[in-house]
Amino acid sequence: MSDKPTPKTRVLGTLSALPSSPSEAVLDKVVNPHLDTKYVARFSAPEFTSLCPVTGQPDFAHLVIDYVPDQWLVESKSLKLYLASFRNHGAFHEDCTVAIGKRLFELLEPDFLRIGGYWYPRGGMPIDVFWQSGTLPEKVWLPEQGVASYRGRG
Repeated sequence: MSDKPTPKTRVLGTLSALPSSPSEAVLDKVVNPHLDTKYVARFSAPEFTSLCPVTGQPDFAHLVIDYVPDQWLVESKSLKLYLASFRNHGAFHEDCTVAIGKRLFELLEPDFLRIGGYWYPRGGMPIDVFWQSGTLPEKVWLPEQGVASYRGRG
């Protein structure tokens, strides 16, 4: 266990309303209990939703977030609320995916983080967006993200 004090979580253990926007959402972090081990933590959000900034119509994606923690882990309840805050947020697929990756990387300062945004088609064309930062440590197993290709692809 780390000698580093755990920051006080602001979401865990509280009744939490859905944030009205990603900028208002709180992301909490907790101390990584296995500082002596390099490993991958994965979060999947198969029902991620945001709004098209032009039409206001809903956009849907399957997000997969993989990271190799250093000192910090993201607290999962705050992450769920943060991701849900995009439901009423208008942004293009690329903006949503990259903004989530950057915010998590800034918060956690992990060794490595990647996010895959597998967006469902609108106008007949799916858009997949990928972002990563940091360096994958040697001998760390990073599995494929496991999201099936859109069946309309050749």
